[in-house]
Amino acid sequence: MTNKQIVHIEYGIAFVFSFYIYTMLDFPTWMFLVFLLVPDITMIGYVVNNKVGATIYNIGHSFILPLVLIFCSTFFALDLLLLLSIIWISHIFMDRCFGYGLKYPDEFKRTHIQEI
Repeated sequence: MTNKQIVHIEYGIAFVFSFYIYTMLDFPTWMFLVFLLVPDITMIGYVVNNKVGATIYNIGHSFILPLVLIFCSTFFALDLLLLLSIIWISHIFMDRCFGYGLKYPDEFKRTHIQEI
């Protein structure tokens, strides 16, 4: 088994685990399914050019913002933020499981996962 295959499997397991956590918190499953692909709206930046597209896409597909949301959800006791952040993180895990990683500004299809 190659390192790349191991990484794909790890992200797949992380996706399943994040969905499990989501369901254990009694959040509605339909919301998970509806909002799972919302982070892909960040691909809109590619309408401008590859550099802008990669920057916006990477902001939406980095763990930083959803982790900040998790912190805010606990600090302000807002379950909606926790729900959204788990879905967002699940989306990132799912993308990485399928080989879609953070984008390089030179080409849409070139990602950090491919460099493994």
